[in-house]
Amino acid sequence: MIKILAAYILFLSSFLSFTSCKTATDEPIPVVTDAQPASYVSSSLLLSVPLSTLQAILPNQPYAAYHNEVKFGVSVYKLIYKTTYQGKEINASGLICVPDGLSTLAPVLSVQHGTIFAHNEAPSHFSGVSGFELFASAGYITLIPDYLGFGESKQVLHPYYDRQHSAMAVVDMLKAAKEFYKEQHIATSDKLYLVGYSEGGYVTLAAQQEIETNAAHGLTITAVAAGAGGYDLTSMLQDVTSGQDYSYPAYLAYILHAYNQTNNWQRPLSDMFQEPYAAKLPALFNGSNSGSIINRELPRNPQKLLTPAFYQGLLQSNGEQTLKKALQDNSLTNWTPQSPTRLYHGTADDIVPFQNSQTTFDGFKANGAKNIEFFPIQGGTHGSSLAPMLESVIPWIKAN
Repeated sequence: MIKILAAYILFLSSFLSFTSCKTATDEPIPVVTDAQPASYVSSSLLLSVPLSTLQAILPNQPYAAYHNEVKFGVSVYKLIYKTTYQGKEINASGLICVPDGLSTLAPVLSVQHGTIFAHNEAPSHFSGVSGFELFASAGYITLIPDYLGFGESKQVLHPYYDRQHSAMAVVDMLKAAKEFYKEQHIATSDKLYLVGYSEGGYVTLAAQQEIETNAAHGLTITAVAAGAGGYDLTSMLQDVTSGQDYSYPAYLAYILHAYNQTNNWQRPLSDMFQEPYAAKLPALFNGSNSGSIINRELPRNPQKLLTPAFYQGLLQSNGEQTLKKALQDNSLTNWTPQSPTRLYHGTADDIVPFQNSQTTFDGFKANGAKNIEFFPIQGGTHGSSLAPMLESVIPWIKAN
C-alpha cells in the first residue's frame, strides 16, 4: 500500500557505491560477546565512510542546507539480533551507523524505511554509501532495521502492515544495540528519536505505541516524526472498494498475501485473487522482484484483480470478517501518543490518502494526546512530500 521512495532512502537519494568509501574487509568482521542478552547475536563492520566523502556528495543533493550538520566520518555495521515471528524466535538484522570520533554522549535515531519488495533493497544489503550515514555524520547513532522478511530473515514473507511484528523489529533492535554500544565503548545519551516515512511512518508509530504502553522494554522516547503512513487500515480498505482504480496494485496484493501468511490463515490465493494473478503471486513475491515489476503484472482495477465473491465480501458489512478484524486490530488509531509527535502528509497523495493522517491525528487529539502536531504539505504527493518533511523534522529534532 505504501510507495517505496528511491529504494527506501529517508534522507538522501541512494548511493550504491562511492569510490572514496572504504570497506572494512572483503568479509565483514563479526563481533560476538561471550555473554549476550537474549536479543543480541552479532555485529559486523561493513564499511567506513570518511567525512570528506559525505561532504562531497552534499552539494549535489536538495539538502545542501544541512552541509554544516555533517561533521563526522561514519562507521557502518550490520547488526544481527533476535526477535519473534509468529511467536517463535528468529534472527533479524539492520544497520547501525556510528559517528567516528564523537566525544560527547550520542543521541540515538531509529529510521524506518518505506515499502520494499526485493531482498537486495534491504538496508543491510548495501555495500556502499546509502545516504543514511548523513544522520550519523551529524552526531546521531542511526539505526535502520531491515524488518522481518529481509536481511537475516528473508526466508519469511515480510509481515506487511502487521502492528506487532513491525513494532518489535524496531524495539528488539533498539534493545540489542545497547550491547553493541558496550562492545564498541560508545557512550549514548538518554535521547531516542523515531523517524519514518510511508510504511516507515506506520512502523514508527507501531514502535512508539509498543514502547509507550510496555514499560518492560526500558525505553523512553524523546520525539517521533511519521509521514504518510497508512495508520488507519480500515479506511484504506474503503479506498480499495471505492470503485476507482488503485494506482499501485502491488501494495494491495502485498498486504493480502502477507496477512494470509502472517496470520497462518492458509487460505488459497484463488479465494481472493482472480487467475492468472493467484498463480503468479508466489513467484512475484519471492524477493527477486521490485515493486514496479510486480505492479506491471497486476491490474489497477481491484475488481479485475480480486475474485467477485471476495470483492463483494469486502463491500458487505458482514463479509470477510476475519480480514476486516485483522485490519482493525493492526490500525494505529485507538491509542494516545505520549511523546512529542509530529505527523506529516502531502495533500495530493494518491497512494495513501491525506485524509488517513488527518483522521488519525483527529483521533489522537480526541483521545487526549497533548503533544502532537499535524503538518499538511500543500500539493505534496507521496513522492514529493519527503523532502519538505525532513526540512521541518531535522531542526525540530535538534531542538528536542
